[in-house]
Amino acid sequence: MSTSHERIWVGIDAGKGHHWAVAVDADGETLFSTKVINDESQILTLIDTARKRAGEVRWAVDISGRASTLLLALLIARGQEVVYVPGRTVNRMSGAYRGEGKTDAKDARVIADQARMRRDFVPLATPPELVTSLQVLTHYRADLIADRVRLINRLRDLLVGICPALERAFDYSAAKGPVVMLTEYQTPASLRRIGVKRLTTWLERRKVRGAGVVAAKAVEAAQSQMTALPGEKRAAKLVCDLAHQLLALDERIKNNDREIRETFRADDRAEIIESMPGMGPILGAEFVAIVGDLSGYRDAGRLASHAGLAPVPRDSGRRSGNHHRPKRYSRRLRHIFYMAAQTAMMRPGPSRDYYLKKRGEGMLHTQALLALARRRVDVLWAMLRDKRLFTSAPSVAQTA
Repeated sequence: MSTSHERIWVGIDAGKGHHWAVAVDADGETLFSTKVINDESQILTLIDTARKRAGEVRWAVDISGRASTLLLALLIARGQEVVYVPGRTVNRMSGAYRGEGKTDAKDARVIADQARMRRDFVPLATPPELVTSLQVLTHYRADLIADRVRLINRLRDLLVGICPALERAFDYSAAKGPVVMLTEYQTPASLRRIGVKRLTTWLERRKVRGAGVVAAKAVEAAQSQMTALPGEKRAAKLVCDLAHQLLALDERIKNNDREIRETFRADDRAEIIESMPGMGPILGAEFVAIVGDLSGYRDAGRLASHAGLAPVPRDSGRRSGNHHRPKRYSRRLRHIFYMAAQTAMMRPGPSRDYYLKKRGEGMLHTQALLALARRRVDVLWAMLRDKRLFTSAPSVAQTA
């Protein structure tokens, strides 16, 4: 096979329907720029074209999610080196290139050029099947939770137009009983007609916990409003429909959570991760879905940096020693450590002791929680490295 270049760099602006690929040589000159449909045959043709142009091809992409799954799988299966160039980097560097417009071709050119000039981008590899499964399941769970929030907000908005007192009476996001009630009774008049006793019986037949309390609060709210508001009947039908959707969605979330737990606990590290206070199976699964096998992190500090828990210096002129939260970090990973620290802090143990120590040093609640979360990164890293379960007994590596 004849080649005209020793090494070339191919930048790919990835998309769901198609990608745009641009190849540059060692001098930064464009060798080809082409649109590639997100299809196996076209991607393989692109790979063959690039390999014919050089002895060594280095690939770079700006998306490492579902849109680039087929592309990455084909590249890695054929032994190609692929790095990830963050979209933030592409956006910032685009201004340094000719032209104010933004096109797929220009972005791909920037990606290729950045990969040519820099050596600090993270290499990509095909994650294990279990990690990929957890990524799919946890992303789907996030979508379901977002749908649930939207449903509840719509339901509450409609209830305000029917009976504000009934909307205020319950936390519909936390209690199933009131939602079950709304599948049949949505207006003050209907609730007054059925009364507390019969409503309690109706709810008990549907296995609602605390049926008597729910019925009493609902009827009390209904008795506070004798006026039927305009559009009540239509709004009531919509509330009924939303209540049914919400119950069905809760069942889907429940089934998804069960699948997440089963998949996560098939991982050898699951027992270690769950042994740490605050790290349940859902947070543990999200952690594994993000970090994989931890091979992309040199040490605990690098993991903390990815989670936005390691401050970065911002010195200028005579001002030094200024540290701020980094702008580039995984907000989801930060949320995992934050939520786990908040849960652990509420129970007696080393995590609560450390939190109270930081509060005693003058830190605000959020600052103390973030300090605890940073400490727990070191602990979890040591646990996974040494393959040992969490213990509350203090040791050199484990104090939170």
